[in-house]
Amino acid sequence: QVQLVESGGGLVQPGGSLRLSCAASGTIFSIYAMGWYRQAPGKQRELVATITRGSNTNYADSVKGRFTISRDNAKNSVYLQMDSLKPEDTAVYYCNAQRVHTPTLLAGDYWGQGTQVTVSS
Repeated sequence: QVQLVESGGGLVQPGGSLRLSCAASGTIFSIYAMGWYRQAPGKQRELVATITRGSNTNYADSVKGRFTISRDNAKNSVYLQMDSLKPEDTAVYYCNAQRVHTPTLLAGDYWGQGTQVTVSS
């Protein structure tokens, strides 16, 4: 069974930085893409950033130039460096792994439990 465990959320002042981490555990042969999504109160979950196994990245327009996604394929981990944070970045951030190849499933999708990021003075 694949599990995604996030860490690194918290409370930060506007203009500050946070680094989110997510590690996938279990017997995993490969992961095509990993990414971060977020959901603010009363809003739908939205894409923040994704990165493929080959390091191709995609960012939401709202975070371009402020957030940086990276991954460590050997550790089945993905990271999100968030700089110049704004109050509108406040949300629960979810880690996602797409097309995960395991001994029992060729291409499964998995989600983490979420980590709260609050940007406030």
